[in-house]
Amino acid sequence: MSTNSVKVRNITLEGGKPSVCSPLTGKNETELLEEVQAILDKKPDVIEWRADFFTDIADSDAVVQTASRLREKLEDIPILFTIRSVNEGGQDIGMDEPVKVELLKTICKTECIDLIDYEIGNDEKDIKELKQASQKHNVKLVLSFHNFTETPSEQDMLKKLQQAASYGADIGKLAVMPQMMSDVLAVLQVTQTANQELHIPIITMSMGTDGGLTRLVGWKFGSAMTFAVGSKSSAPGQIPIEVVRQLEGYLTYDN
Repeated sequence: MSTNSVKVRNITLEGGKPSVCSPLTGKNETELLEEVQAILDKKPDVIEWRADFFTDIADSDAVVQTASRLREKLEDIPILFTIRSVNEGGQDIGMDEPVKVELLKTICKTECIDLIDYEIGNDEKDIKELKQASQKHNVKLVLSFHNFTETPSEQDMLKKLQQAASYGADIGKLAVMPQMMSDVLAVLQVTQTANQELHIPIITMSMGTDGGLTRLVGWKFGSAMTFAVGSKSSAPGQIPIEVVRQLEGYLTYDN
């Protein structure tokens, strides 16, 4: 396994290898389990639980119980646990940052979750706390950056991924919105550069309709995972998992 790869259960996440993550956005346990049932036959590599959609997010016992039910249903499929902030495209859950950090630390202890996502723009102290907690319980830390308005310069995007690596992230993630097709090319260029220069795997994407190209071929440039619709979309430009898998088949076919 190369230095910029991460093994999660039976999946190795690394650039140049296609891996697909499908999001769950159910508001309660019943809806989440229904989504899982709809997704399983599509064989995602990873499932993301977007817990900011979960109505009982403030009830840590309910979150832990639901995580346990998801683990039971998903068997050995890795689960990524995400509470996306409003500033970076998430739902308004009315939860103070210290409470969110404690919940993330609690979820790390359950042995139900394999990865947690936390935004790189948060306080460095909180990031360090979560790094310690995740490392202790063998949970991988994804440090992410999202811009739903524009695509920063290539230099700024690369700096975000470098920052993720410097903070001890197991994986760095970048998602930005294009204004023109050259922005999409910029993301692919940054992906290739970061994959070559950093010691951690990276996940990158350009969002929206134009950015859909990166969700289909980003792995060829070094992105370790793409997000695809299994049941419901969690971000603009996500493509059905069946389409992603079909194209992967063509792009990995050796003549």
